[in-house]
Amino acid sequence: MADTTNDIWNDNDGEEDEAPRKGGRLRRFGIFFLVLAAVLGVVLVAAYRDGTGFDALRRLCSYGSGEESTAEAQYDYDASDSNRFAVLGDSLVVLSDTKLQVLARGGEEIWSTSVRMSAPALETGGGRAVAYDVGGTELYVVDEGGEILTLTAPEDAPYFSARLNEDGWLAVTTELPGYKGGVTAYNSQGTEVFSLTASDRFVIDARVTDDDNTLAVVTLGQENSVFVSNMVLYSLETAGNVDPAADYDVTDGLVAAVGEQDGQLVTVSDTCLTYASPAGEVRATYSYAGSYLREYDLHGDGFTALLLNRYKSGGVGRLVTVDTDGQEIAALDVNEEILSISAAGRYLAVLYMDSVVIYTEELEIYAQLEGTDYARSVLMRQDGSALLLAAESAHLFLP
Repeated sequence: MADTTNDIWNDNDGEEDEAPRKGGRLRRFGIFFLVLAAVLGVVLVAAYRDGTGFDALRRLCSYGSGEESTAEAQYDYDASDSNRFAVLGDSLVVLSDTKLQVLARGGEEIWSTSVRMSAPALETGGGRAVAYDVGGTELYVVDEGGEILTLTAPEDAPYFSARLNEDGWLAVTTELPGYKGGVTAYNSQGTEVFSLTASDRFVIDARVTDDDNTLAVVTLGQENSVFVSNMVLYSLETAGNVDPAADYDVTDGLVAAVGEQDGQLVTVSDTCLTYASPAGEVRATYSYAGSYLREYDLHGDGFTALLLNRYKSGGVGRLVTVDTDGQEIAALDVNEEILSISAAGRYLAVLYMDSVVIYTEELEIYAQLEGTDYARSVLMRQDGSALLLAAESAHLFLP
């Protein structure tokens, strides 16, 4: 047999070293994937436990970490006592008595228009915001990209309220000469699908259920010389039919707002929360037990946030979260002034005089930031971050 030891064509020099190098790379890849799996395991355990792990991962993917990422998420606007704010994804909607604008995360103006409103109001739903003038004739629906729909009311039939459901359907109530109000519902394309005029009871608010099948109308009447709120439900599945499908009373209270959680209609009155099915069956109530309602937010996932005061004025009171069975989830006594509360997702943001605290629905502290005396109000976001709103700018608080 020929000797190939020094034969350059048959030389196997280096083969002995190649195998160890391949084995080393495989071991390093194995260690990397083991570490990655461990990290993902921790995140999944946290997410399974309370859902916050996924939110932390979403924030990391969206913003990264560090002061630079939060500094980039600043929104600038003109100072005005009439300013109203709403969060739509990464955009901020700002409404004043003279201007409506949609701002991008870096502060750039995506869309704007001039308005003339004496009592500007802003509501959100379905990734949209409806801006309107209470007692006026201007109404706009916008999303993150700008204008979707514009409506103008006659001078003698001004807007009273407007609400969006989670599918982008719009319900608008108006004053009508010779009647006690009117309601018009529009689908997500802005097409009118329902309209009625009221002659027996005053119409004060309305909302389409999230399945787009029912219009819930808040009416106000008198029984035994006492004002009583009544919810009247109309089917949107039968075109042209304006006969009520069902109704129910909200006892011992005047309704201030109507929303929906877990398929149930939720009404906020001055004395209690009332939970009912879209068929008009009252399923639960939560009484404030003599406390005074100061603030509320219906935008939590499966919970309502309340700020109840012991007295008509002052800062002594309780923060309360209530589930869709009308049961108190948690309560927290507060002895300092609260400037603003805001619920979104599984979180509740509370702005105190010089700090902001983000709580879970169990009112356990999730994150906290001191030195926020510049802020006037707060907007909670679904991912666990919050916007601190000052006179001329909004800043992101990223836990």
